[in-house]
Amino acid sequence: MEETRPAPAIASAMRRVIRLSVDVRDIFQLRAGGSTLARRAGSAVAGQGFVEPMMPTLVDKPPEGSDWIHEIKYDGYRTQIVISGKKARAYTRRGLDWTKKYSRIVDAARDLGRDCHLEGEMIVQNENGRPDFNALRSDIEGGAGRRLILYAFDLLSLDGQDLRPRHCEERRALLSDLLGSPATSFPIHFSEAHDGPGSEFFAAVEKIDLEGIVSKKRNSPYRSGYTKAWLKVKTFTESEFVVLGYDTTPRGVRSLLVARERAGQLSYAGRVMVTLRGRKREAIWAQLEEHRSDRPALPELHHGKEVEWFAPGVNVRVRHLRGEETLRHATLLGLA
Repeated sequence: MEETRPAPAIASAMRRVIRLSVDVRDIFQLRAGGSTLARRAGSAVAGQGFVEPMMPTLVDKPPEGSDWIHEIKYDGYRTQIVISGKKARAYTRRGLDWTKKYSRIVDAARDLGRDCHLEGEMIVQNENGRPDFNALRSDIEGGAGRRLILYAFDLLSLDGQDLRPRHCEERRALLSDLLGSPATSFPIHFSEAHDGPGSEFFAAVEKIDLEGIVSKKRNSPYRSGYTKAWLKVKTFTESEFVVLGYDTTPRGVRSLLVARERAGQLSYAGRVMVTLRGRKREAIWAQLEEHRSDRPALPELHHGKEVEWFAPGVNVRVRHLRGEETLRHATLLGLA
C-alpha cells in the first residue's frame, strides 16, 4: 500500500486557514509513520533517551504581550524522536518506546542526517486537513503508520549539545533550520507560531474547530514537568455520551455520570453538570426512569448512596473542552 499524501486542494485550503487582520498566515500547512517502558524519570542528558516532557498549564484565556508566541494545539499524541548515531527511538509522552509503531517517522528523522532530539505532536489528518484523533488511533493499530505526520515544535538537543537551557525562541529557530522546507511527502514538519495577539489567534483557531492553542514565553528554557511558562487554552465542542447514572445532593441532582461509546464498547468519560430547567430537563428524566438499575453498567464505577444508576439507553449532548480524555467544564445540553 502506498503512503498517503495530502491532496493539493486540501493543502491549498489549509494554507489559507487562518487570516489575521490583513495578514495571511501559513500556520497549519498540510504535509505528509510491542511497547516497552522507558525510564519514567527521563534521561539526564537530552539526546540519549526519553526526557520527561515540559507540560503546559491549562488556563481560561491566552496571555497577551510581546513576551509570548502562540502555536496550534494539535489533537494527537505527544512524541519524542531521539537520533543518536546508529540508534533511533520514538517515545510517547509517558516514556513508552513506540519506535516500531512510528517507524516511518523515525526513518524520516534519520534522513535529516544529524543527531537530534525532536519533540512534537503525532497526528493523522482527515479529508479536510484537520487532525483526526480516531483516525490516528486506527492508523497506529492497523494502518502501519502510513498516514502519520509529526508536527515538531521543540528541539532538545542537536549534535550532542543539550539545548534545554536555551530560550524557547532559540531552540525553535534551530529546529526550523534543521527541518528546512521539506517535500510534501516528508512526514516531519515545523509547527509554525503566531507572534501577534493571543486572543486574536485563539479566536481564529476556535472558528475553524481546532483543539486550541499553546502559548509559550519566548525566553523559557525547557524544564520537565508542569510550568506556567507554557499555557494551553482549549476550545469547546459538543459530543454525544451515554448516561450511566447521576449523583445527588440535598438540593437535588448535581451531575450526570456518562460514558463514551466506541465500537460498541463503553468507557467512563466523567461527570456533566446539570443546569437545564423546564421541559428539556423533564424529557431527560422521563427517559432515565425507564432505565433504572441497581448496579452500574461499568464494573469500575463504585456504588454510592448518593448515586442512582441506569442501564445504557439514554444518550445526551454535552458541551465540553476539546481533547480531554476525562471531561472538563462539561455541561448538559439535552437529549441526543
